[in-house]
Amino acid sequence: MAKAVRKIQRIELSEEDKRRLDLQEVEDALVHNKEAILESLQVIQHMHDRGFLALLNGLFGQGDKVLKLLVTKADTPETANTLKNLLLMAGVLGTLDVKQLEPILIKVNAGIARVAEIKDHNREMSFFDIFRSLKDHEINRSITFMLEFLKGMGEDTRELERTTQKPEHQGKHTGGNETLKR
Repeated sequence: MAKAVRKIQRIELSEEDKRRLDLQEVEDALVHNKEAILESLQVIQHMHDRGFLALLNGLFGQGDKVLKLLVTKADTPETANTLKNLLLMAGVLGTLDVKQLEPILIKVNAGIARVAEIKDHNREMSFFDIFRSLKDHEINRSITFMLEFLKGMGEDTRELERTTQKPEHQGKHTGGNETLKR
């Protein structure tokens, strides 16, 4: 009969065998992730071609000086206000309905293009010329558009202005057509 095994001897790998197994593991990972590695190398090459890697190398080489400069510049009231304004603007941009904004921007671009085409910048209009131009369909439509825009800007929107009010006043609306106090 066989004797019971009481002591297990672990097989010790030599440094050479450990190194060979590690290299095999790395090689397997390279083969398995070949496409991702090749794309990463292309990105790194583009960064090198445009000098971005040299910039990063310089930044990391002078890391303490750069970090001190960044912290000094960031620790100003202007920077805090800039960040606050950027966040507020990002929030406002998120509320814009681009589908409604697109036709307006197209009209603004058309107006800018028309002004750019004017050859005689010193042309003066008389008072009667201004009144005669009100009969022009395009001008009449533009004035109507601007008046509607101004009416919209004059609407009471305090309930929508959460970000411009102090926290204790947010969400409170007294109603009515009161004059905005700012």
